[in-house]
Amino acid sequence: MIYEFLSSWPLFHNTYLAGWEIAVLLSLVGVIVVVRDQIFIGAAISQASVLGITVGMWLGRATSLAGGDWYQFDAFVALFGGGFAVLGALLTANPGAARRESREAVTGWVFLLGLGASVLLVAHSPHGLEEVHRLVISSLIGATQADVVVFLLMVVVTLGVFIRWRDEILLLLFDREMAQAVGLRTVLWDRLLYIWLGFTVAFALRVSGMVYTFGCLVLPALLARIVCREARAMFLVSPLVAVAATVAAFVLAHHYDYPPAHLAITLMVGLVGVAWLGRALR
Repeated sequence: MIYEFLSSWPLFHNTYLAGWEIAVLLSLVGVIVVVRDQIFIGAAISQASVLGITVGMWLGRATSLAGGDWYQFDAFVALFGGGFAVLGALLTANPGAARRESREAVTGWVFLLGLGASVLLVAHSPHGLEEVHRLVISSLIGATQADVVVFLLMVVVTLGVFIRWRDEILLLLFDREMAQAVGLRTVLWDRLLYIWLGFTVAFALRVSGMVYTFGCLVLPALLARIVCREARAMFLVSPLVAVAATVAAFVLAHHYDYPPAHLAITLMVGLVGVAWLGRALR
């Protein structure tokens, strides 16, 4: 089984590397979402990013600039996807924003807006519908060398920030009142963290689709919260779980001819279920 997987490396190495890097990146950022019990914010941000991508496609098709092909450029589409994801993150996840509606209500509104509007915008474009379907269903096939480099840089930046400002981030996540008391600019920190959350989700979604993106964002961090006794350890356990689960899933998926993204998420779902059961029995 391992030999068969290694034999496929020359053909699918970009897919494997990008999938593992996405898992590490999102599992780190996902600790913030899970600790604050804002899990479905990840789904809302993902759907907002899908809406941004379809808006970019629709604008390009409507204006037909530069021969009508400019809207197909990945950079242009990714720009809209990232912008809408960041906007969705700030709308749904910024605890410093004063609203009359609950955060859950805003999260549901953003999710449903992205879901409905993204389909309507490309309803008369067969290729657009295919793209939306691909983003929702999830497929890692098609990752490029550039994607591998981009996600590696994003992992390095995320790790660097968490290492450099680990005390401030932990204080912000677990004792917001104390963070304010010691002079930490909590609103600014919240905005910066959720802007980065939006960007990471948007870039991952473009390559891996919603199922894999949302799963890697919340499942490793959920498991880490169950098994860890200290908050600091979650930032170590979560990416380790993500790497172990995705490596195993990719090997099994190649051997049994299953979609690697869906098998990886199913495996992590099973691990979280077993952890919940073990905690209940204990």
